[in-house]
Amino acid sequence: MCDQDHFEEDLEKYTVTRREFGALVGAGMVMMLPRVVNAVDVTEADVTIKTPDGTADAYFVHPVTGAAPAVLVWPDIFGLRPAFRQMGKRLAESGYSVLVVNPFYRVKKAPTAEAGAKTPIPSLIPLAQALNETTHMTDARAFIGWLDQQPSVNRNRRVGTQGYCMGGPMALRTAAAMPNRVGAAASFHGGGLVTEMGNSPHLQASKTKASLLIAIAENDDMRAPNEKNVLKETFAKVNLAAEIEVYAGAAHGWCPPDSQVYNQPQAERAWTRLLALYQKALA
Repeated sequence: MCDQDHFEEDLEKYTVTRREFGALVGAGMVMMLPRVVNAVDVTEADVTIKTPDGTADAYFVHPVTGAAPAVLVWPDIFGLRPAFRQMGKRLAESGYSVLVVNPFYRVKKAPTAEAGAKTPIPSLIPLAQALNETTHMTDARAFIGWLDQQPSVNRNRRVGTQGYCMGGPMALRTAAAMPNRVGAAASFHGGGLVTEMGNSPHLQASKTKASLLIAIAENDDMRAPNEKNVLKETFAKVNLAAEIEVYAGAAHGWCPPDSQVYNQPQAERAWTRLLALYQKALA
């Protein structure tokens, strides 16, 4: 989960100040992502998905023609918003059928953070705390089940999933929930990947067949320097393919383009590693 205790400190140390961030947003600069080389034409829509707990709202975007591998995207604590729609569309332009979900649908439809990534994190903590291992897994099964019913999804190819911040554990648990369907799981500045509990996301992921990408923020590594070692040792014991890296100079939350600690060079490097993961693992 997001570390709200260090959030203000991170804003002072990494990337942009609040004033700079506000100016960039006003100029429309933060929301711009580099164009995809050889991008395919895509179509997009807001969709609703039945789950055991209700009806989830989500954003679905996929190539206009053909059937592509599916990818399930779990947003950070700020939820489904324009930045994640852009990230989902960019991934679809790279050749994937992408579902970006609102993980807080049980409480309210998106947008769930009034000011987007500028929303005070403490006000969002109750939304995140209402979710748990059970909701992660039941939602994962429902969302992937929905994807597998779409003509634009190639069911002969394995599914990818990626999560940001609190979405990191969700991505790993998605792999655990459907080990024979999910071929790749990625976590970017994920919080709570390693716990002392028997249901720790990293332990559950170690029992899957998925290839993993774990991208760790430098300041997260400073606060929990042994976590990367636990991840490496756990996955190595079961011969699970896992790329685990600390991204120098990147603060927790560095990947979404509307983040107050957005680090474009490192976000782009993480993006290229994600594409490499999917190209290999979803074949």
